[in-house]
Amino acid sequence: MTVRRLFAAAAAGAALALTAGAVNAQSTEAVAAAIESVTPQVVTWRRDLHAHPELGFAETRTAGVVADHLRGLGLEVRTGVGKTGVVGILRGGRPGRTVALRADMDALPVQEATGLPFASTATGTYMGNTVPVAHACGHDAHVAMLMGAAEVLAGMKDQISGTVVFIFQPAEEGAPPGEPKGGAALMIEEGALADPRPDAIFGLHVVPGRPGTVWYRPRGFMAASDRIDITLNGRQTHGAWPWKGVDVISASADVIQTINSLTARTIDPTTTPTVFTIATMDAGVRYNIIPDRAVLSGTLRTFDIAQRDDLVRRAEIAVGNVAENYGATAEFGVRQNAALVFNDEALSAWLAPVLEEAAGEGNVNPGAPATTVAEDFSYLSQEVPGVFYHLGASADGVDPASSPPNHSPAFDVNEAVLPVGVRAHVLTALRFLERP
Repeated sequence: MTVRRLFAAAAAGAALALTAGAVNAQSTEAVAAAIESVTPQVVTWRRDLHAHPELGFAETRTAGVVADHLRGLGLEVRTGVGKTGVVGILRGGRPGRTVALRADMDALPVQEATGLPFASTATGTYMGNTVPVAHACGHDAHVAMLMGAAEVLAGMKDQISGTVVFIFQPAEEGAPPGEPKGGAALMIEEGALADPRPDAIFGLHVVPGRPGTVWYRPRGFMAASDRIDITLNGRQTHGAWPWKGVDVISASADVIQTINSLTARTIDPTTTPTVFTIATMDAGVRYNIIPDRAVLSGTLRTFDIAQRDDLVRRAEIAVGNVAENYGATAEFGVRQNAALVFNDEALSAWLAPVLEEAAGEGNVNPGAPATTVAEDFSYLSQEVPGVFYHLGASADGVDPASSPPNHSPAFDVNEAVLPVGVRAHVLTALRFLERP
């Protein structure tokens, strides 16, 4: 589906009647025209950002592009909020509420394999190593869409009742090694949600899905995410004499099976989704030497705080018991990367017709299943009521089930959905500020 066809479908959905008190001087058609006008620039921004990705807390170029654009629109701009974060404030011509819109800016240490003419060849530093960097999660599209929304809303400033806060956040993918906090938590700490304090916050994320469709759910939508680190300490020995040492390799294998059993055999999968994955193991340097140390790491995804706390407690005990069985010792660490993305129930119900106005009739599902991927938007919506939703962005004619997922080297965003995202941002802000 082309950008023009998808935009036309969204515009058809926008024929819904405006609520009382709507922005009288800016009809639905005028808003649609403004979004259509900015769409080519949104595509250009997205491609430029895609070709110049930056890792978390290193988004200096990206932040500069964003800040320059917002200043050019006449917004109040704060930079360096949470290291590289940018906050833009658009004060409408009339008093009213305050609403915040958020986009994330960071890329991933991934070697891009999309074959796009504007594919990334950038590198960055991660864990002391030079690594390829790519926008393999779609944050380039998020930034471009919110920049487009800022331009549309700035163009109707005099008719807006209230204030719109644009939050461009670094390090959504988690705190880089050595950093105690990720981007959302640090931006909050440094005043991103203060002066003015939003009454509500909204955000979106592109994911595989039918192009231009939108989905979310009230209450728990995206999982809480914890990083798990396990270190096993044993005694080095020759591979031919395992009994003369303490075998951390065998212990590691038992730890992994124990973790798998904890979730598969002690958690009811019909209550809340739970995923506990050990994803890395670093041990040994030679084929015939059993090392004295093994380091494992993984991720825990949960939707229930009490259940999560109990599982962490039991996992630490179980790992310690496995280590003791081998004569080894274990160190067990947990660090939260993202809290549960909890969509405010009242706002979720209110938002559905607004998103249908943006995406078109039949293209919004406000009761989608929960997902075990995580998002640190969760920290923002813990501070003020919020809703986070997904925007389908698979390639035309491709089954979303087989579409390359986020974080994969082949992940790409169907640019035809960009105007839908811009429209969702714009209408969410306008309709919220119009509420009686």
